[in-house]
Formats: sequence, structure tokens, C-alpha cells
Amino acid sequence: MRSSSSERGTSHRRTPHTPRHTAAVALAGVAALIAAAVQSGTATAAPEKAPQAASKANPGSESVRLTPAQRAALIREADAAKARTAKDLGLGAKEKLVVRDVLKDRDGTVHTRYERTYDGLPVLGGDLVVESTEADETAAVVKATRAAIAPATTKATVPAAQARQQALAAGKAEEAKSPGINREPRKVIWAASGKPVVAYETVVGGFQHDGTPQELHVITDATTGEKLYAWEAIETGTGHTVYSGTVDLTTTQSGSTYTLTDGARGNHKTYNLNRGTSGTGTLFSGPDDVWGNGSPSNLESAAADAHYGAALTWDYYKNVHGRSGICGDGVGAYSRVHYGNNYVNAFWSDSCFCMTYGDGSGNANPLTSIDVAAHEMTHGLTSNTAGLNYSGESGGLNEATSDIFGATVEFYAKNSSDVGDYLIGEEIDINGDGTPLRYMDKPSKDGDSKDAWYSGIGSIDVHYSSGPANHFFYLLSEGSGTKTINGVTYDSPTSDGLPVTGIGRDKAEKIWFRALTTKFTSTTNYAGARTGTLAATGELYGTDSAEYKAVQDAWAGVNVGARSGGGGGGTSFENTADVAIPDRGAAVTSSVTVSGRTGNAPSNLQVAVDIVHTYIGDLKVELVAPDGTAYTLKGYGTGGSADNIATTYTVNASSEAANGVWQLRVQDNAARDTGYINSWKLTFP
Repeated sequence: MRSSSSERGTSHRRTPHTPRHTAAVALAGVAALIAAAVQSGTATAAPEKAPQAASKANPGSESVRLTPAQRAALIREADAAKARTAKDLGLGAKEKLVVRDVLKDRDGTVHTRYERTYDGLPVLGGDLVVESTEADETAAVVKATRAAIAPATTKATVPAAQARQQALAAGKAEEAKSPGINREPRKVIWAASGKPVVAYETVVGGFQHDGTPQELHVITDATTGEKLYAWEAIETGTGHTVYSGTVDLTTTQSGSTYTLTDGARGNHKTYNLNRGTSGTGTLFSGPDDVWGNGSPSNLESAAADAHYGAALTWDYYKNVHGRSGICGDGVGAYSRVHYGNNYVNAFWSDSCFCMTYGDGSGNANPLTSIDVAAHEMTHGLTSNTAGLNYSGESGGLNEATSDIFGATVEFYAKNSSDVGDYLIGEEIDINGDGTPLRYMDKPSKDGDSKDAWYSGIGSIDVHYSSGPANHFFYLLSEGSGTKTINGVTYDSPTSDGLPVTGIGRDKAEKIWFRALTTKFTSTTNYAGARTGTLAATGELYGTDSAEYKAVQDAWAGVNVGARSGGGGGGTSFENTADVAIPDRGAAVTSSVTVSGRTGNAPSNLQVAVDIVHTYIGDLKVELVAPDGTAYTLKGYGTGGSADNIATTYTVNASSEAANGVWQLRVQDNAARDTGYINSWKLTFP
């Protein structure tokens, strides 16, 4: 029955849930978020307060909460000035800017995120963020690529049909079910992994091997036919039915009928797919404004969980970070529950701007927990801000961002039935042995994730390469060593064996959010994440603050960059002179002279390397001892398509005399990409 507008209203009501334990289920496949489990016992203890750094955030550097109208006005201003901005940035005559997002600080600084076009073609990997102040309209800029957007040609010599076939073959290679072309090849400029070239982007649809919808983007060089890159746009997660007890939900009433429409949060809606795999489904509605009974057999229970998780996530981003909705425009996404049959996963999709949840093994375990809802919704936030490519190191950072904010939303919820923790997917024993899906304090405990960065981390599944960033966030929040928080005991190690003192989760989450929204781009790798979080910390707390030093130390604790004291103490010898690295040329060296030491070098010699380069897979990096012995720090072909090296290597140099001339030797073994040694440092602990 249709009602008049005067009959419509917003309802706040409580939904009964009964806490319950569910049977273990198994997850297969590498593209999905592989598994989840519970901790033993009930977490009831009060949180242990993390050590706090003393500095207070600079109020002027914190983002203001923009209304949708204020944000729209800033976007209009940026759009009107984009030609002048492009000129100020020195972009070429064929380059144009497209405004994508905007944030504003309390001191008036505006951070505007742009995409680029070249000669009318979209530039993938050409995104950038411009920081403008009242005194300078382009005070600073962060670019996804340092390469000039000047392809040799924009003319395709390879037919689009060839790119189409290559994309279909890529989909079949991933064991996709019924792969088909979702979007025919479109001509673009590909700039995300080296020298910009004209290319085709083709999108393959169908379903992944586990039933997740497929949106596989394949990039084909339009002049050679070479496959340059591929990534999956459907960003997946996993979870469980929320054990949240009785919770408040916001619904909408029309006449005598209530619907799961949250009018207080951008009209977010929750739909029932009823085991289907396409479309929107049916909006949940009912006459009594009571949803579910805590049992998975009642289809409203999972809907209530998803609706509750989405509301918590919306409130978290608005109240903690000042962002109104995923896009910052006050518009809600929507949720779909009961996807597929025995589907043990959940995912975010840009194409529908929605979160989707399966019901788990036997359709008995809806994957709709607080942290899963926040994880999936955060994929949407990342897509609409940094746009981190869902592949390589940027893909790991994308996944980690969702885990990080999944955890912080869970803490923010303060739900006594599902208390905050640094465990991912801890409520259902999917592994069958009482273990969670992932551990932020020591990621390797899950058997697949990595505790620390290494040169080949970009080649593994993004759900496992997320480990170092998750570990970094835990260390920055809580510090290393053993501690108990909300009844869960953690014991976080560091890659260099040195302690890290936490600054508290409240500060850590503000640093990561600011870096994500104002410093990260589509191609940010681990080295870039360190640079971005340090820049964000410097703006919030100052570069001489305890917080800034803690960020350095937490990254060093996962083998990304040096300690705040230069490798954790000891004596350092550094060369900061730039040395150009010839493109596919002879090896170059940079030297430091060590003196005043006695005996041999240590077994844990720290080698901090800072190399600026547009494709580190081309590089071989060696440490050369005074007697000529070479120690390989990074081999050719490792590091994937990432740019820049900013990390500290540990070398067992105990057979070498300490004093003498040490060299960093670097050789570029392939054409098209260039760079230079920015600096390097030896530290004797």
C-alpha cells in the first residue's frame, strides 16, 4: 500500500539476537579471504591501555567534517580551476585533470584527488593528490607515477579483438565459471607500472571459482599485444554471523510497513537475494519493526547483522574521521544478504556500490559480522580515495586497510557480545581448530600471511601480503611484546628484534586514514606507505614528535625503512649523494668509508637503502664489502611492478673486516624505467 509523504518516518528499534556457536566450515581457493575462527573463551576483561605518546594532534591539520553540500562546492571550485592547476603542475598540453575527491583541513588546506586523461584517453595509474593552501594553490603533490605522461603514440596497432581474446584467456586461467566480456576493450594510457604506453583495458565477467562474481581487468599493450597487468575489481572478505545480542537499528516506516532503510545514514538499504547471485533482490520489510531472532534459519537475522554493521561503519567514519559516507557525499551504499548457495565469502563491488554476504557452509553461518561489514565497506572507501590497485603490494595495502578499519570499527562499537580485538574473523571456527582467520600482532600465525616486508611480497595473494601493514598498525597502536587486551593475549615480535612502543589506537587510526585519503595513490607500495604515513604524522604531530619516531620504528619492525635512531642505535655511516642508475646499463656504486671500528662487521649489519626508481623489478642491488665480496640484497626480477626501494636489509657480514670502503652496487637490467640511488646507510648495532 502506498502512503503519503507525511506518513513516512524513521524508526529506532531493537532486534533480538541469541548468542550462539556454529559448526566449523572450510574455505577453498586463493582469491577469497580464506578462513575465519574464534578465540577460546569469552573476552570480558577491560582493555589494557596502550602506551601513549605525549603529543597532541595539531588541530589545524585534522580534517573538518564536510557536509555533502560543502564537499560539492569544493569539487565545483576544483573543477573550475583544473586547467590552471594542470598548468601549475607542468602537465603537458594533451593532459587534463578530472576531479575525483576532496578533503579540507581545519587550517584551510585542501587535498584534491584527480584522475588524468591524455589526448582524451583515461590514464590508468596517473592519479594524483594536490595539496593547496591559501598562499599556494599547488603547495604539494603526490603522484601515482613520476613518469611523464608522454607515450610514443596513441595509435593502436594491435586489433581490439586480440586484447579481447587475451582477456578471456586470463579469465579462464583463473578457473572462472562462464567467463564473458563485461566491457569490450577500451583504449587507455597505462602508466601504473613503468613508462606510459597506449593500451587496451578489457573487463571479463562471469564467476570466480568459489562463486564470487568476477570483474577481471586485463591490460594489453596496444602496440605489441603484450599482457601488461591484470587485477580483480571484486574485493573479497569473509566473516560470520554477528553475536551482537539485542541491538538498535534505524529503519523507515511507510504506513503500517517498516523497511530496512536507514534514513539517518544516506538511505542505506538491506536486501534479500534469497540465494540468488544477481540483481538487487527484495528490500527487507515487515509489519512489526522487529528483525530476526538470532537464528540463521530466520532470514532476517543476517539482514539485521548486515544493517547494524553498516550503520556502525558509517558512524565510525563520520564521527572519528569526519567523512559522511563512502564517497563523502552523504549517499549510502546498500547491502545484499543470502547470496548464492553455501557461499562462504563476502565482497564489495564498485559496479553496484554495495556489500554482499554469503550464508556460509550449509547456509548456516551468515558472514555478516561487525568487522566483515566494516572490512567490505572500507573497500568502497579505498576505491573512492586512494584507489589502491588490487594486485601486488598496493593490493596488500588495500586488504590491510580493510582489516585495519574492520578492527577499529569493532573497537568503536563497544559491543559486549563482540568486543574489539586485533583478530580477523575470530567468531566462527572455520579452520576447525579454534584459530582466527588473521592475526594483526603476528600475521604469520595463520600459516600464510607475512610478518614483514621482503622484495617478493608483491607476487603473493593480496590477503597474505597484507600482513606487514596489519602488523605495522598493531605495533604502532599497542607496541611489541606480550600484553592482554579485552581478554585476548598478544605477543608481537619485530623483524629486527628491537622493541616498539605504541602510541595508542586512536592516534594510529587517524594517521592511517589521513595517509589513505591524502597521501596514497593507486600505485602506492610499502615504501610509499611508509612515506605517506610519516607525512601524515608530521602534519598531525610534527616531525620531531614521539609519534613520528614511533611510525618510523613500527615500519622498521616490519622491515620497511630504518629506525628513528638509524637502525635502532649503534654507529651509522651514510652517503646521501644522488647516483643516477642508467637504464639497462652498467652497474653503478655509492660508497661509504667505515673507520674507528675494531674487528669484524656484525652478523646483523643493517643496510638501509633508499632508491627512487619507476620499476624495481629491473634492479639488482648488492652490498660490496671492502674485500670485494658481494652480498645480494635484492635480486633482478623481484619486487614486481612496484616503484622505489626504501627498506633496511640485515646482512651477516661477520666474516668481513669492519673498517674500509663499503659499496652499494645497483644495476638496471631491463629497458624503459629509470631512477637513482637517493641515499644508503650502514648501521653497526
